[in-house]
Amino acid sequence: MNRRVLVTGMGCVSGLGRGVASNWERVEAGRGAIRSLDRDGARGIAAWSDGAAGDASRLASLDADVVRRLGRLDPLSAFAIEAALEAIDDAGLRGGPALSTRTAITIGCGSGGNATIETAYERLFAQGQAKVHPQTVPGSMITAPAAHLAMLLGVHGPVFTLSSACASSAHALGEAMHLIRSGRADVVVAGGTEACLTRGCLTAWQSLGVLAPDACRPFSRDRRGMVLGEGAAVLVLEAEEHARARGATAHAEFAGYGLSSDAAHMTAPDLDGIVAALSMAIADAGVSPDAPALVSAHGTGTTLNDAAETAALHRVYGRALENHRVIATKSAHGHMIGTTGAIEFVLGLLALKREVAPPVLGYLGADPACDLPLALEREAFAADYLLSSSFAFGGLNAVLIGRRA
Repeated sequence: MNRRVLVTGMGCVSGLGRGVASNWERVEAGRGAIRSLDRDGARGIAAWSDGAAGDASRLASLDADVVRRLGRLDPLSAFAIEAALEAIDDAGLRGGPALSTRTAITIGCGSGGNATIETAYERLFAQGQAKVHPQTVPGSMITAPAAHLAMLLGVHGPVFTLSSACASSAHALGEAMHLIRSGRADVVVAGGTEACLTRGCLTAWQSLGVLAPDACRPFSRDRRGMVLGEGAAVLVLEAEEHARARGATAHAEFAGYGLSSDAAHMTAPDLDGIVAALSMAIADAGVSPDAPALVSAHGTGTTLNDAAETAALHRVYGRALENHRVIATKSAHGHMIGTTGAIEFVLGLLALKREVAPPVLGYLGADPACDLPLALEREAFAADYLLSSSFAFGGLNAVLIGRRA
């Protein structure tokens, strides 16, 4: 089988705000979330305030017994629940019969429940206590968000977590698409979540030496690195016939997916690996490289990644690249690690639908190694398709393609 896959629901939460509407409004207006975070001297963070509690009003509307069985929620799960419930409501599936054996859940996470793990370690090593909270293991598992969603939604089909660093949610979406194409599911709740703004996680990233001290400046001269963010983004994917049978409205078609492994270096990108994933996605979607495309770049603001991504886009598109427009929304919401592919796909699909290219923020001027048709101001741009890229540590690459439904 090779069924057409539609996007019928979207939800997200990030430093930009709660919900798709608030995230899109700020991205389109060029108002980012990056600021200094008053937490252990951290700077250059796409800060999120009061995110760990989740949306209490949404949880209150659910069966009290189910909520009680969830146990202690790490922010990793709380973010996923909030984004997923928005997507389910957007798709009109809350409480519907579709959420059963013919539904799957695929969630991407770069790491597990950092806050829960660090709290346990503090009790053991700093306070000298002999025990930790009994919910430490189930609360910190990287599979917890997917399991919690299955419990909340009553999903009995395939439920699993994909972890491939910064490409986690892009892989989760791509594999979800194949579950539907192959006929193994009619509906998939797919996306990613990450909760990494903890003391230990921030310290580890700072020690790696890739965090910018001020802002994320994709493809700009004098860029100084990436900025950490956290949150979740979840989409509802449906087989076309299933969506039409229930009268659902589609945001877009999920048309193509490409993936590859560099097999070269843990942190440095490889040009051939990136090109392979880009080319596979374009071929899978059956789109023309010459047709106008909105390119949602991985665009981390690091020296190596931006230059390699630029070279790959030139190799794949050639002179046709001038027909396209490149956006980089990490400059607004930061690098959300396991979430980043999903939230960039959500924002890219909205840009495609509205025929608008949101601005790349923090730009200081041209870098000869990053010669791209960037959207440096909000501009009207009618594209035939969206190409959204995620290139992760370990050389794990995933590229998604969306079209207007």
